[in-house]
Amino acid sequence: LMVEDEPLIRMWAVDFAEEAGYEALEAGNAQEAIDALEAHDEITVLFTDISLGEGMNGLELIALVRERWPHVRILLASGAAPDEAVPASYLPKPYGASQFLNAVHELAAQ
Repeated sequence: LMVEDEPLIRMWAVDFAEEAGYEALEAGNAQEAIDALEAHDEITVLFTDISLGEGMNGLELIALVRERWPHVRILLASGAAPDEAVPASYLPKPYGASQFLNAVHELAAQ
């Protein structure tokens, strides 16, 4: 599940994940991500940005996912390093396709 409020970045990530053989769902904000998680028990990896526009941010989404869907592995991306300890695997922006896919492969294999 790709959660990113920037449509071009989200589409890019979904395209690369699908080209690598993954089934990818997308969400433009935290609420869409929650709706997808509620509807799709098969989701095993969540990719989210810290900044998600209005509403819940990526760190808040991670806390909720950890509580409600503890089996979901999480990859957090951000252009700015978080001020606090990162509660998930972390991918700094900007990142390339190979960095993104390596991180997703690593989480999916766990």
